[in-house]
Amino acid sequence: MSTRTAFLKGHGTENDFVIIPDPDNAIELPPAAVAALCDRRAGIGGDGVLHVVRSAAHPDARHLADRAEWFMDYRNGDGSIAEMCGNGVRVFARYLQHAGHVGEGDLAVATRGGVKTVHIAKAEAGGEITVGMGKALLPEGDVTVSVADHQWPALNVNMGNPHAVAFVDDLSEAGTLYEPPLFRPASAYPHGVNVEFVVDRGPRHVAMRVHERGAGETRSCGTGTCAVAVAAARRDGVDPAVTGAPVTYTVDVPGGRLVITERPDSEIEMTGPAVIVAEGEFVSEWLETAIP
Repeated sequence: MSTRTAFLKGHGTENDFVIIPDPDNAIELPPAAVAALCDRRAGIGGDGVLHVVRSAAHPDARHLADRAEWFMDYRNGDGSIAEMCGNGVRVFARYLQHAGHVGEGDLAVATRGGVKTVHIAKAEAGGEITVGMGKALLPEGDVTVSVADHQWPALNVNMGNPHAVAFVDDLSEAGTLYEPPLFRPASAYPHGVNVEFVVDRGPRHVAMRVHERGAGETRSCGTGTCAVAVAAARRDGVDPAVTGAPVTYTVDVPGGRLVITERPDSEIEMTGPAVIVAEGEFVSEWLETAIP
């Protein structure tokens, strides 16, 4: 007998996701199933899957259940598990609002990168969503990234997931980004890395392209924009923890624009749009035949 599973599709600055509501954690999502769902030709299509589970129902989040009711069990497009996804958190929050689980205002979302604070603005204020992304860590050591014959020094920034931020003269120098850019030393990123290529657009205004590990080039990367804003601030000689004043950078991505603020307590806030675009069902037989 055919069974049907509900899904939705959403995006944040065109970083798009398949959303699987599963409050009781009853749906198995092995890597091959996630990859099939994210396949843009034979599946639904997306950069990743947002598995929506109550924290108390998931073994990876039970210890956070007293702080956040909902857990974002995030998977990359290739099926691998990721610690965090900044655009994903905004879309996750928008889904919770869409489904009537939460309203405008503040909520907490559990992730493998910790509990994230989220604010959903009123519709008359634009309805954008702000996510408290935590603090950036800046591991010591020199890092370089390279594409074809180009090589650049990069800043190692960890936003709960690893990033290498390189400032370039032109975004075209990053090439097609079909394959992961090379990096050195290998020990800097034993589990792979998201690589951002950045150019200046104006005072405290930059643009970027990104290769996300497990997904390839994406139209946007929330944690990546935070890493880029921190890297740009340090390059510009600005550290809010030292100056005592917040600093804000506008970061353009191929899919839109995000605004990143680093506060004097080193906490980083990301503000941007999140949209639910469709909802439907897929049948179990399709997914079974789609998995190799």
